[in-house]
Amino acid sequence: MGSLTEENYIKSIYALSEATGEVYVSELAKKLDVKLPSVNSMVKRLATKKLVAYAPYKGIKLTEKGKKEALAIIRKHRLAELFLVKVMGLGWEEVHDIAEQLEHVNSSRFYERIDELLNSPKFDPHGEPIPDSNGKIHTQKRTSLIDLAEGLTATITAVTEDEKSFLDHLNAKGLQIGDAVTIKKRELFDGSITLQHKSKKEILLTHQVAERIWVEMTVTRS
Repeated sequence: MGSLTEENYIKSIYALSEATGEVYVSELAKKLDVKLPSVNSMVKRLATKKLVAYAPYKGIKLTEKGKKEALAIIRKHRLAELFLVKVMGLGWEEVHDIAEQLEHVNSSRFYERIDELLNSPKFDPHGEPIPDSNGKIHTQKRTSLIDLAEGLTATITAVTEDEKSFLDHLNAKGLQIGDAVTIKKRELFDGSITLQHKSKKEILLTHQVAERIWVEMTVTRS
């Protein structure tokens, strides 16, 4: 593994490539809140180490070596989050920033032991897949909650946003991973939806919130 800064760049490039396919210096600078000259300098350093493929005015791509390192960092981050929730009893809204620090712990045995204690988990507290020790990711078919039609029932499997404010909002709504919800009503004007929760109460979600929630559909209709 490289320096903490290099690891943050590699992880960010991976995240951006997953979201958009192409990664450009300007996007990377914005995500990391770093000035363009600094990003250019670091990308050149990563290219020298054969972690990225890059040419001026073209997109940045992780090499196989770079992707392997990115997945190793992501594995540590997500294992740390799950450990903090399952073993230490922290809320899913509390663990991201702590895991950001723990992911740079350079001890394979430390994370092997966490993996053993948690029985080789497949998903973190936010429902995101945890890469295994070989960098393989367990994938599942997922649909955004915003795409469900009225009457459909689904189970919440993941959220695409792990910022504390977003998770605090879901906590206030009483929504967690594993909850079954039914779409009761969709508002055409603003895209908001009303859910029937397993607790029998109705929950109103804005379009912005609903599109960040992944679900697995069932065949049940209300």
